[in-house]
Amino acid sequence: MRRCRVMGGAATSASPSVGSDSGSNMLWFYTDDAPGLKISPTVVLVMTLCFIAFVAALHVFGKIYRAKAGAGV
Repeated sequence: MRRCRVMGGAATSASPSVGSDSGSNMLWFYTDDAPGLKISPTVVLVMTLCFIAFVAALHVFGKIYRAKAGAGV
């Protein structure tokens, strides 16, 4: 595996800059020009917390259902 050496603060001209218009730039996915659904980080956080709460509720309901079903036997 190759390792990149960090030079003493001098930037080379071969390295891509943040503002470049190259198609292989990773930041292109996070611009307004990127295709697809545009969701803010706040919406993603809320959806994640709702999913966690839903899974926790399923666990609780499963325990209650199992306790009631087992008590009648």
